[in-house]
Amino acid sequence: MINIAKPCLEEAEIDAIASVLRSGVIAEGPRVAQFEQIFAEYIGVDHAVAVNSGTAALHVALMAHGIGKGDEVITSPFSFVATANSIVYTGAKPVFADIELDTYNISADQIHEKITNRTKAIMPVHLYGQAADMDAIMEIAQDHNILVIEDACQAHGATYNGKKVGSFGTGAFSFYPTKNITTSEGGMITTNDPNIASRARMLRAHGSKQRYLHEILGYNFRMTDISAAIGIVQMGKLEKLTEKRRQNAKKLSAGLKDTKDIILPVEKEKCSHVYHQYTVRTPHRDSLRDTLQEKGIGTGTYYPLCIHQQPLYKEMGYEASFPNSEKASREVLSLPVHPALSDDDINTIITAIIEWDRRLK
Repeated sequence: MINIAKPCLEEAEIDAIASVLRSGVIAEGPRVAQFEQIFAEYIGVDHAVAVNSGTAALHVALMAHGIGKGDEVITSPFSFVATANSIVYTGAKPVFADIELDTYNISADQIHEKITNRTKAIMPVHLYGQAADMDAIMEIAQDHNILVIEDACQAHGATYNGKKVGSFGTGAFSFYPTKNITTSEGGMITTNDPNIASRARMLRAHGSKQRYLHEILGYNFRMTDISAAIGIVQMGKLEKLTEKRRQNAKKLSAGLKDTKDIILPVEKEKCSHVYHQYTVRTPHRDSLRDTLQEKGIGTGTYYPLCIHQQPLYKEMGYEASFPNSEKASREVLSLPVHPALSDDDINTIITAIIEWDRRLK
């Protein structure tokens, strides 16, 4: 079986975990602080705050900026549900803007149409590992004096005009096992604002700066030193893993360029795509998925329903249509692109798709 995703874990990660266990400090401790410093330096920001999931990172980032009841946050309906849920957690309202069909990222033109006097922030999602149009988004934010909170949960190391995502506004990252690097579960908030960093640290630890002194309502969103130890090792591999993903994506695109019924992913001129997912689009998505499954090739559909189509959001009264997002949800299919793939694996994927494509004719 060629899996759709596979975490790259080796003896170094096992040794790092063992070292933490031997130390006796297994909750939040010195490894978390070290991981935060390494990650902040990598993204190019002054502060990074580790939490226990990407969802928590989004939630805390919003709360640290004071977003809450009565506020609106513009985001994409074509993402994992945590993007919008994190906004709902604060009492604010997600306002959806449609995507660009070539990148699957939120459209700056659509953002313009959604701004009201209640708009507090824009939350672009750097979907599949490619940055959204940050020049346009930052210009909108500055013109309207609103915040930018980047959902970079799939985009570790992705750049826009040479600048890493997560450094334009306040960033949120995930370290779930399928992500480009993992800590098993975990997340990170990135910011240049010391006040936002300080508030985020309080929010992740029951509203406390000092033990047993609770100044605000907070949560238990802390990362453990066990997770951080894995993350420290993974950070040392991130550039190499990213390059392997990019190489695999290049090979897939070269092999599939002559197919007639598949739209391949694009890399925008200003962007460096880190290919968390290599996502193709075809109106015959289910047929392609089933064919690859029969040949032992794993695939993923990210995402078969847009957020506004989910039962929860329908119940909340979301009825608008977003044509590009809905078309994407019917047609996207992600192929294996992870660093553990061999050349034989990639050739097997290409051959299977070409054979399927020819049969359609």
